[in-house]
Amino acid sequence: MANVDLSQKRVVVTGGAGFLGRAVCRVLRRRGVSESRLFVPRRREFNLTLESDVERLYATARPQVVIHLAAEVGGIGANMAEPGRFFFANMSMGMHLVEHARRNDVEQFVHTGTVCAYPKHCPVPFREESIWDGYPEETNAPYGIAKKAIFVMLDGYRRQYGMRSAVVVPVNLYGPWDNFDPVTSHVIPALIRKCEEARLGGADEVVCWGTGEATREFLYVEDAAEAIVRAAEVMEEPTPINLGGGTEISIRDLVTKVALACGYDGRISWDASKPNGQPRRSLDISRAGRLLDWHPKQDFDSGLEATVRWWREYGTNE
Repeated sequence: MANVDLSQKRVVVTGGAGFLGRAVCRVLRRRGVSESRLFVPRRREFNLTLESDVERLYATARPQVVIHLAAEVGGIGANMAEPGRFFFANMSMGMHLVEHARRNDVEQFVHTGTVCAYPKHCPVPFREESIWDGYPEETNAPYGIAKKAIFVMLDGYRRQYGMRSAVVVPVNLYGPWDNFDPVTSHVIPALIRKCEEARLGGADEVVCWGTGEATREFLYVEDAAEAIVRAAEVMEEPTPINLGGGTEISIRDLVTKVALACGYDGRISWDASKPNGQPRRSLDISRAGRLLDWHPKQDFDSGLEATVRWWREYGTNE
């Protein structure tokens, strides 16, 4: 596989102003991509669920490389409340962006999938070969299936049109600049905010969803960004590639670690009437090592502490 010099390419990063996008743009700049060659479409200017806006994006930026990170995302509650929106937004963005990449002879298209695409009862650790072996966990299936459908689209476009592309499948990300909104945030920022607000408010108890028995794996955002840029450089076919942090942890143990990082020493209780989500999540990342020469570098506890520090400095406890 040829190693593409991205510094000489015009690169569009959808979602480039978001949590993961900021990190990807930092890596691209370190690779030598200048500001004049790096284009980040903003939602107020380009609604990527509309084909007309996607057409206008390609006409404006004239990209040679597209890294598609933009997504409608949220935690279990948000996915349960608006499953139709999550399916439509992610499906339409991916479909329009891929088709117009083909029409505009884009040299490389990188699609960021999701661990939510895996079957609910997938054997652990999840291997890429198992991604079609069952229906995803129900609470986030519309989101996961919409993202996974683009895997098939890219495979078809590679076989019919010779379009070069890459597909990465990251686990839950965490780190500075994450989304801490109490309604739409994922588990780590949600727990950090909950524990910090409890500590500052002197609350003697924090209530968490589920039983705490479900497991998850987390990947520091900078590690994910490095892998995504590496995929843009070396991949030619949309072979799904897992990106994980290498350690499976129960939600119960995660809450203990977050409380410790926040300095919260109150009681943790569990609301078992709320869903756990997928029972277990842990990825086999050996393919990423083989194809991308990539392994995660960030120690989890240190990354968690850095995320708490960022929230205390830049976040708001409203």
